Amino acid sequence: MAVPARTCGASRPGPARTACPWPGRGPRPCPGPWLPASGPARPLLLLLLPLLLLLLLAAPGASAYSFPQQHTMQHWARRLEQEIDGVMRIFGGVQQLREIYKDNRNLFEVQENEPQKLVEKVAGDIESLLDRKVQALKRLADAAENFQKAHRWQDNIKEEDIMYYDAKADAELDDPESEDVERGSKTSTLRLDFIEDPNFKNKVNYSYTAVQIPTDIYKGSTVILNELNWTEALENVFIENRRQDPTLLWQVFGSATGVTRYYPATPWRAPKKIDLYDVRRRPWYIQGASSPKDMVIIVDVSGSVSGLTLKLMKTSVCEMLDTLSDDDYVNVASFNEKAQPVSCFTHLVQANVRNKKVFKEAVQGMVAKGTTGYKAGFEYAFDQLQNSNITRANCNKMIMMFTDGGEDRVQDVFEKYNWPNRTVRVFTFSVGQHNYDVTPLQWMACTNKGYYFEIPSIGAIRINTQEYLDVLGRPMVLAGKEAKQVQWTNVYEDALGLGLVVTGTLPVFNLTQDGPGEKKNQLILGVMGIDVALNDIKRLTPNYTLGANGYVFAIDLNGYVLLHPNLKPQTTNFREPVTLDFLDAELEDENKEEIRRSMIDGNKGHKQIRTLVKSLDERYIDDVIRNYTWVPIRSTNYSLGLVLPPYSTFYLQANLSDQILQVKLPISKLKDFEFLLPSSFESEGHVFIAPREYCKDLNASDNNTEFLKNFIELMEKVTPDSKQCNNFLLHNLILDTGITQQLVERVWRDQDLNTYSLLAVFAATDGGITRIFPNKAAEDWTENPEPFNASFYRRSLDNHGYVFKPPHQDALLRPLELENDTVGVLVSTAVELSLGGRTLRPAVVGVKLDLEAWAEKFKVLASNRTHQEQPQKQCGPSSHCEMDCEVNNEDLLCVLIDDGGFLVLSNQNHQWDQVGRFFSEVDANLMLALYNNSFYTRKESYDYQAACAPQPPGNLGAAPRGVFVPTIADFLNLAWWTSAAAWSLFQQLLYGLIYHSWFQADPAEAEGSPETRESSCVMKQTQYYFGTVNASYNAIIDCGNCSRLFHAQRLTNTNLLFVVAEKPLCSQCEAGRLLQKETHSDGPEQCELVQRPRYRRGPHICFDYNATEDTSDCGRGASFPPSLGILVSLQLLLLLGLPPRPQLQVHTLAASHRL
Repeated sequence: MAVPARTCGASRPGPARTACPWPGRGPRPCPGPWLPASGPARPLLLLLLPLLLLLLLAAPGASAYSFPQQHTMQHWARRLEQEIDGVMRIFGGVQQLREIYKDNRNLFEVQENEPQKLVEKVAGDIESLLDRKVQALKRLADAAENFQKAHRWQDNIKEEDIMYYDAKADAELDDPESEDVERGSKTSTLRLDFIEDPNFKNKVNYSYTAVQIPTDIYKGSTVILNELNWTEALENVFIENRRQDPTLLWQVFGSATGVTRYYPATPWRAPKKIDLYDVRRRPWYIQGASSPKDMVIIVDVSGSVSGLTLKLMKTSVCEMLDTLSDDDYVNVASFNEKAQPVSCFTHLVQANVRNKKVFKEAVQGMVAKGTTGYKAGFEYAFDQLQNSNITRANCNKMIMMFTDGGEDRVQDVFEKYNWPNRTVRVFTFSVGQHNYDVTPLQWMACTNKGYYFEIPSIGAIRINTQEYLDVLGRPMVLAGKEAKQVQWTNVYEDALGLGLVVTGTLPVFNLTQDGPGEKKNQLILGVMGIDVALNDIKRLTPNYTLGANGYVFAIDLNGYVLLHPNLKPQTTNFREPVTLDFLDAELEDENKEEIRRSMIDGNKGHKQIRTLVKSLDERYIDDVIRNYTWVPIRSTNYSLGLVLPPYSTFYLQANLSDQILQVKLPISKLKDFEFLLPSSFESEGHVFIAPREYCKDLNASDNNTEFLKNFIELMEKVTPDSKQCNNFLLHNLILDTGITQQLVERVWRDQDLNTYSLLAVFAATDGGITRIFPNKAAEDWTENPEPFNASFYRRSLDNHGYVFKPPHQDALLRPLELENDTVGVLVSTAVELSLGGRTLRPAVVGVKLDLEAWAEKFKVLASNRTHQEQPQKQCGPSSHCEMDCEVNNEDLLCVLIDDGGFLVLSNQNHQWDQVGRFFSEVDANLMLALYNNSFYTRKESYDYQAACAPQPPGNLGAAPRGVFVPTIADFLNLAWWTSAAAWSLFQQLLYGLIYHSWFQADPAEAEGSPETRESSCVMKQTQYYFGTVNASYNAIIDCGNCSRLFHAQRLTNTNLLFVVAEKPLCSQCEAGRLLQKETHSDGPEQCELVQRPRYRRGPHICFDYNATEDTSDCGRGASFPPSLGILVSLQLLLLLGLPPRPQLQVHTLAASHRL
């Protein structure tokens, strides 16, 4: 929430102030509110303030205590710094660990990360991986075109003539209401056996392909059966591809008829609701089937559009938007006498997920009124497409008009804007049941290289809003080999459970001719795709040699990340791509914008920058230096980057060759291995090992004790030079086991932790060892056993000095329970080595402070006592004393706050259970003053990968939304029963019985899981970090009679702020509370973001025109005259509760020309 610049509770800087005396226990007069700086009374008040304070001091009955002087508090700060430093020097063992590394110099080598060489090697490896998939794609596409060309069309083909594995057959057999069970399917469906394959995360059969056919397509139609017939031959090509490249994952042919044939065979992952999967609506198919698009959708909202027709239009527009990818640009407008955009977008915008969401919400608000004005709608659309001052696709240009009909052909508009070149295609959609003449709509489409469609009911929406892709594919097909270029997609969720993937796509063309000497067919057969799992690409990148804070990332031409450690969507919708921008994956700044632009442009580069990074737990912000190096990945649209902190330029590589040569026995016989055994933990401290893939046969486990057990058992069998193990990881683990054991031997074992109120000491290393001493302290160790995933480890590497980490507390959870002295505060620091002029940080050491004991120690260190045994100093009635944090803890608040604004220690016993909370939850007034005085800076950002609980549906008692409800008079009127309105209503009822969401007020996605599943959402994150103030600082919190003096000072060589303040006497000046916790958000205002779009580039190829294109096939009206007999039969079925399952025929465009 925005904090006003001047509020009650805001403070103003000033010099060290004369102490405000404390007159006994009663109310005290304090300096009144500050006047504005520009006011004439302010200088006078500054002159009178010391005099007023002196009068108060001299007042009868005045207490002997006063607020501490600045030099006193600075003295306390130095004592705190010295105590912390002393404990860390004795127990942390930084210097001793440096000596241990040097003493074992013969056991390791110092290797260098050369960024340019590294990034070029990884880019080359990724290129080689993808190139193997490209070769397989080309073999498949060529084979498919040849098979289809040789295929003889069969008009009389029957279902029993076709043998194939129906991927949905098992699910349909289990469903007594399924289509096949109802009709008694004659299809010869194969029954297959499957074996579990971890590479596919699924059960598969390598001898067959599987077929998936959308629910709303009749699998027994002639078109579908012929498609199944000729695509069967692809099975052998799939198998041969896998023989040549065993690493291939899903190989898929998505047909323009809607049939999907994929290899290897596996049962379809059917959702709990109706399966609406259609390959033609998948991101990879859309991207491969046509070139980028600039689309303007115009919707007729004149008064003639009835409630049901308007509902169909709204749904159609939403479905149309789903056919667009991030390479496309779109705008949506409504029109009657005038045209206006439905949303805040005044020009074409990128068809990304967030912009499409804005459109879909805005479309629902359209209201029908006025008269139809096609001219206004088309002029608006052409003006949008002619605007060259904005970013757009600059390829296919089209107008999609949804209307219920009209007489005007607006020829003058087309002559002005589009003829004779006809660079803009016009697609017209006649929506709803009506008696209008559709000839004008057909004429508009046919004279502008488009297509005319009819959408009489909801069942026709999905098919007819995607068929336009066939028309856009014509120039691509006619371009021939020139258009046969592999494209790589955005990241998206695999529908078969493979996780996040990218797909290489290649269009498949129809090479047949209608007859001798005739023009060749110009329709696309479909798209061939091969998946590559992101995890397979990640395996090509260096992991542990880059250190905890080094990483590799990759982006595409849209700036979306393909690889990034922060690409971790909490939930995914397989209908939409995963589009996380590089500038959203990291904290955005000008340097990163420059790097992103250079990568999109395909350049090489290197740049060292100072930037902000979030901690792994997203509670802290660190100001760090990073080196960015980047190169393009040839033959793709991707660019690869490498990020390294300066201290990760070098790394250690264990050199255990002498031991390995001496010991030809299992690794368990190596020196230092014994210190990994649980039997050594009591004397040497507990060891956690990072759950890394040390060997292929090592069984993973989330339980570290079990993982260690599995590791030890495997090491009893594996020799040190085994080919199945990662020697780098394995040897570094053994090396660090021995090095941390020597730290126990030299430092920890002979020290009494209780003397300094420590619960534990610990060391964590790049090699994957975390050693906790004593052994019993491991029971309360909650940090991640993988040091690279532990927040304390990564922050210690990025910060100089001692990093305090209080236990994490959420404001909504119960306070800490201080039982058995188990609650502790971590203090850690990095171990920096300098070996032969090469600097690196291979380990982090630290201690765990006993919270309660150190809170008592804190009070003593911030008091007038020199040590804990000295008696408390009493102030007599005639003497003058300064308050301190121990004696006057009822009047004086003393706290240590870390750099994120979280409470670490307090002199208030009742606040001990609030340690770890954001300080604004403890003392909102004081935290606001620290923020206003620049001790803290705020950073706000958005998490676009969050998961939120679903919103409860509303209006469940309402009638079916948008459905026309006839009156009693209508039912009694025979003419009404034969009308288009009745026919349309029955279609809605039929579909409603199947698509139950049609009758719900707020339906969930049909493909989704149960309603309890979390859905993706945007969360706003706020972090605080130290500002620019480093010096000791006094100020007053201006709040009338409730004003408070406070002092704040950074503790040297730590991430702590020492604050001393008067305790508030009243709450009447409570100021706005600073918020730190994550909150649900709609994200930044999209309407503002599109005015300054981020830099991107579209695909370098565009096929939107071919002089030989035949545009004569442009759609024709289909008449659906209702039959009274059919209507009566349907009504009887409805009354009997036996709804027939609709068997939608494939659109005429597909049936007559595709095969």
